[in-house]
Amino acid sequence: MLDQTLNTAWQIRPLEHFTQGIYPRDDEGWLPAVVPGHWQQIPELSTHIGKVVYRCHFAAAEGAAGQRRWLRLNGAFYYSRVYLNGVVVGSHEGYFAPVEYEVGALLQAENDLLIELDSPEERNKSGKRMITGVFSHWDCLDPYANPGGLWLPVELHQSGPLRLTHARCLTLACDERFAQIRFDLDLDAAHACAVTLRFTFTPRTFVAPVQTIIQRRVLRAGQQEVGGLFKLREPRLWWTHDLGRPDLYDVQVEVVLEEGVSDRCAFGFGVRRFELRNWAPHLNGVRFQAKGNNYPPGDMWIATMTRERYDQDLLLVRECFMNMLRIHAHIDHPALYEAADVAGILIWQDFPLQWLYDQQILPEARRQVLEMTRLLGSHPSVVIWCMHNEAVLIEDTTDESLLARLRTYATGFGFNWNRDVMDSQLKALVEADDPTRPAIRSSGEPDVPYLRRGTDGHAYFGWYRTYGTLDDAEVMQRRFSGNMSFVTEFGAQSFPNVESSRRFMPDPLDAEAIARLSIHHGFQAEIMDNWIAWRQAESLAELVDLTQDYQIFINRYYIDRLRFYKYRPNGGIIPFLFVDPYPAVLWSVVDYWRVPKRSYYAMRMAFSPQYAFCLFPPRAYSLGEAVELPLYLINDAQMTIGGARLVARLTDPQGQLLAETIRMRDLPPDCQAIEVDRLRLTPTMRGRYCLALELTGVVHEVRQDYMIEVV
Repeated sequence: MLDQTLNTAWQIRPLEHFTQGIYPRDDEGWLPAVVPGHWQQIPELSTHIGKVVYRCHFAAAEGAAGQRRWLRLNGAFYYSRVYLNGVVVGSHEGYFAPVEYEVGALLQAENDLLIELDSPEERNKSGKRMITGVFSHWDCLDPYANPGGLWLPVELHQSGPLRLTHARCLTLACDERFAQIRFDLDLDAAHACAVTLRFTFTPRTFVAPVQTIIQRRVLRAGQQEVGGLFKLREPRLWWTHDLGRPDLYDVQVEVVLEEGVSDRCAFGFGVRRFELRNWAPHLNGVRFQAKGNNYPPGDMWIATMTRERYDQDLLLVRECFMNMLRIHAHIDHPALYEAADVAGILIWQDFPLQWLYDQQILPEARRQVLEMTRLLGSHPSVVIWCMHNEAVLIEDTTDESLLARLRTYATGFGFNWNRDVMDSQLKALVEADDPTRPAIRSSGEPDVPYLRRGTDGHAYFGWYRTYGTLDDAEVMQRRFSGNMSFVTEFGAQSFPNVESSRRFMPDPLDAEAIARLSIHHGFQAEIMDNWIAWRQAESLAELVDLTQDYQIFINRYYIDRLRFYKYRPNGGIIPFLFVDPYPAVLWSVVDYWRVPKRSYYAMRMAFSPQYAFCLFPPRAYSLGEAVELPLYLINDAQMTIGGARLVARLTDPQGQLLAETIRMRDLPPDCQAIEVDRLRLTPTMRGRYCLALELTGVVHEVRQDYMIEVV
């Protein structure tokens, strides 16, 4: 039960060393601070990294007899130590999980709270020790930014003798008559007692009777976990927005003693089952192909994210025909998960491990991975746990030297303690704690026939030389098709639209601006040199068009092929990246100011529920060389689509019509790609031929062009 939020009169002081809670009591050296927030948002601390101390003076009403008082830090980044009225009350490691301390014996009418906080720089990128994922080591955040701070509220709670610290509900099974629900409660009892557990399920998004479930337990004194099962009658199921309605319940859990309610908590909940069967997702028994994107921290300063900002992002996700987001190597703001529940968007949740770590983190990783599953487990949107992103040696993604590539290959295909020991242990822990969701050891493990089975695939052919060219991608698809079972990364960088780009770079670019973009804004200039002649652009507008054109080409290349391989073997298409977490030149299709690039609209077309496309090797052809142009239709809707009409027109470099075909077709529910016709081009002149496809008679019409280069 919330008593008060401590959100005013905070001050902060940068430090070189902590002094065990003893700091000057006057105002000299202290700065005003906003909590929740990050200290680098304060102008005087914009470059500070390392240690700070926060202080707050607050009044507290006298607690009633038998009441217990708790100080709760919902998010302190990263190492924290807390002092109340000169007494140390505890310390904690981690950034995403709440931590609380019983402070009733220390509270006075007027109180002084000190919080020492340390968020150091991880200098050894191959032996990191903080479980912060992308916040400490990534190519999509400013490397000089530090997220340290009290980024979620600090609160004072009160309870009776029995404290309910946390509650979680999981759906073990469900049909139209019953849902079997497992609950897990974290309790702290002042003394041994008998308790009544009261669960109230109130429909939030539909009209139905409120259901109350009561169970009784006998508790010992101290901290303990209590779990059990109960049934919910005639449950309304939670679906993604494209399969149905994301129906939700509001759940209240109360722990009741003889003298009344001792404590309570409330959360949203949805009844649903999710499975991966040979990497094909099934929601409530219905098979579908996941289509989505990687989601970074909503903002580099994650404390600034709000429910409204997440709702805006998820509206863009839904309008792009996406049904899944991969929360990339971090745990995001609590408001994101609430918004995803409401929007009907599935969440692939990464644990905050990115590339390689020191072996000393294993005990802490084991503790924190269970904090993740308990913290997020009630959200119906969260459907997959992943322990680690790319557990290979990568220090700098822009380093494409032979040595760097060999070191990456060695850790990818040889023994790797991070993957083979730590991630395997974390996976086993998560599977035991939450049997309702699939757990993946590490993202991006390659599948090698007769050697080992991989996990989800990463495919940066056409961007990183570590992967290779699109010709190499064609070979991979033919020979190593297991790597296409569920692809969670592919893409290319592009500049934001001109108006957004001008907000943080000059027009035209000069050498100094390019260097600044490379250092602070994620731009991989030398890697882009391998694929397009962007340095020849005479204006920023030309550069924007050139880079977005290439990004559109790369994204459609992968999406077309993965849609062709739907269920044979592909079950998921998750490009990289959805939105910029700060002003940057990245793989995103939406910029930091939430302005969609042209590549967003192209991805929207490629993800259309009914889609027309053509597959042919993306290379230059010679005069007289025959080019086969198979035409495909696909339907992702769970219903028959009647009367789909495909018109395909092939024109030469002068715009003269060479061939035209019209096909009418009924599309079965959730069908795989159907070849409806095949054109054949034997070019007689050099230049760019165009294959124009137009799909009508469907809700979201498709019109797109494929260019065929003849040299």
